[in-house]
Amino acid sequence: MSRDVQRRDMLKGVGIAGISFGLAGCTGNGNGNGNGNGNGNGNGNGNGNGNGNGNGDMGRTLKQGILLPLTGDLGSLGKPIRDGAILPKAQLEGNIDFTIDLQQEDTETNPQAGIQGANTLVNNGYPAVTGTASSGVNLQVTRQALIPNQTVGCSPSSTSPAVTDLDDDDFIFRTAPSDALQGQVIAQVVSENLGNDTAATMYVNNSYGQSLSQSFASSFSGTTQTQVGFQKEQSSYSSQLETALADEPDSLIVIGYPASGVQLFRDYYADFASGEDIVVTDGLIANDLPDDVDNDMANVTGTAPKAAGPGREAFDSLYQDEYGRAPGVFNAQAYDATAICLLANVYAGENAGPAVRDNMRRAANPEGETFGPDSLADAFEAAAAGDDINYQGASSACNFNDAGDMVAVSYGIFEVEDRDFAETGSVQFGQ
Repeated sequence: MSRDVQRRDMLKGVGIAGISFGLAGCTGNGNGNGNGNGNGNGNGNGNGNGNGNGNGDMGRTLKQGILLPLTGDLGSLGKPIRDGAILPKAQLEGNIDFTIDLQQEDTETNPQAGIQGANTLVNNGYPAVTGTASSGVNLQVTRQALIPNQTVGCSPSSTSPAVTDLDDDDFIFRTAPSDALQGQVIAQVVSENLGNDTAATMYVNNSYGQSLSQSFASSFSGTTQTQVGFQKEQSSYSSQLETALADEPDSLIVIGYPASGVQLFRDYYADFASGEDIVVTDGLIANDLPDDVDNDMANVTGTAPKAAGPGREAFDSLYQDEYGRAPGVFNAQAYDATAICLLANVYAGENAGPAVRDNMRRAANPEGETFGPDSLADAFEAAAAGDDINYQGASSACNFNDAGDMVAVSYGIFEVEDRDFAETGSVQFGQ
């Protein structure tokens, strides 16, 4: 692990620093997909399979599901992530000899809604899905819908270590890193950057929160005094805050999502703030959070997976041009997930989950000519010709290991400055 984080000497008590539209084959869901994809893809897939490799089947439809939280606790972060996921279609439409059919479903940051959305995509013939986002939803969706139906899932933001160990027959991938690493980053920030020896955690009571709290506690060189779970979107968090802060920790680590975070921090600043440092994780790094809380949150530091791939600048420009704003947390990971799944589909020659699965690493891992966000159309042309390619993305180099995780990842360190999260350092893992 290489480090690019600057130690600060005096920190205690001072400031630290969508579009929603119908896509091809999406409007009307059942009728539009049934008629358009049934006739068009039926013929196209037959030809693709007959080719053996299917690489020369130009003109067919590439189907990709998008399953992300557009509402619920993660809705404010989920919509920009969705925008990253659908950006390859906008970028490529008219520039490649394929039609891209994306269908969006909303998980509502809820496992049952996520399962329902996944089943809708499966039933409509989508062989791969960009999603889901939160690990509490992703683990249930993958186990109950994607894996049993042999559908590829590539999450841009599900970070629970449990994803690595899924019995998934290699159908589940992610462009986001595991929280086993983020726990180490938070521990480094608390002990080295903030210079603190004691800490408490408050975590959303699901796989994401529990795993990340435990990862921090096991990595922290100081004393973790208490770990307090909480439920999402409650009317008050005063009792949980009282428990977490009872032993006067130097740092309070808060692991959760924006909708819950607004109430939690309103309660904190109203009745509990007493000079401790706050560290938040990726689920709470939203620039509108300080305004929603109505506090400058100057004692807050954040950690989150960052976009540090070879194609980062090209992606940033594409995203800015399309949406009129800079990309945020996990937006680049979502772009990469969709791009890789579509390239794997080109190699597969058919809209079939097992065939897409078998070509995910062929699209991304180092072997052939390098392509990225700035040359994505050329990557499709090369894949269609059967050439080996090495997609290097916006979020990372996008090389999958045997478990479907990224080989190399980066984390950003953020400080709240003028009510916005500003990146002030980074930590890298892998090569």
